[in-house]
Amino acid sequence: MEYGEKGGLTVSAVLLILVYLIAIWIVFRWVKRLTRLSVKSGRLQQGQYFAIVQISKYILVVIFILLALIALKVNYTYFLALTPLLVGLGLGLQQVFNDLFSGLILLIEPSIRVNDIVEVDGIIARVKELGLRTSKVESREGIVLIIPNHKLVSEKLINWSSNQPITRFSVKVGVSYGSDVELVKKILIETAWKHQRIKTNPSPFVRFTDFGESSLDFELMFWSNYLFPIEDVKSELRFIIEQEFRNNGVIIPFPQRDLHIKSDHRPK
Repeated sequence: MEYGEKGGLTVSAVLLILVYLIAIWIVFRWVKRLTRLSVKSGRLQQGQYFAIVQISKYILVVIFILLALIALKVNYTYFLALTPLLVGLGLGLQQVFNDLFSGLILLIEPSIRVNDIVEVDGIIARVKELGLRTSKVESREGIVLIIPNHKLVSEKLINWSSNQPITRFSVKVGVSYGSDVELVKKILIETAWKHQRIKTNPSPFVRFTDFGESSLDFELMFWSNYLFPIEDVKSELRFIIEQEFRNNGVIIPFPQRDLHIKSDHRPK
């Protein structure tokens, strides 16, 4: 791009860049205000608001850089001379570009949003921030993890928030052989019905899953919308189940092994 006069850092160029910067800042504030109003009116969700703001910020930054280069009358031939270096740098930063492209996908597609509950690499966490290269999630232990965006796009991921409003969970328990299985079923279902975080529609139910080595194995199935701290709900259920089993004489066995010692002594 030739301009007919020598480019450089002049007073007029600096003033023009400042004007561009102020204009870009005003446009960005205007976009944030409009999207925030749309969230309050219910036309946009919080996650969509964040995505629009992030994408707008990146687009406006690129526009500002281009305008600044134009104001400085930068000759494009300088960039052509650096092409081999830029190509080599790009090859060395393939993973970075992969994360950047994945970040754009996350910001554009509605598959993952801020405040969604996701499971990635065996960790269940709440999405706190979607960035262009990395994203921040918070685990159940309150630990903030920074995850490269390609893990959220190209690898196996479960988005609990995109499921139905309620999700099915289970608690497994084993009882001793000889136990009254109908009593066990009754205790498990009544325990689920008593817990305030468990839905009664659909109703909880019990599966007799197996004849184990040391126990009769059951699985209590229930539905809940208490997704992120569901392990707390399961723990409370186990406390109640153990107490109810104790009150009704139902025994939870521990693994048992019979050890046979074979003597190999021979008479001399």
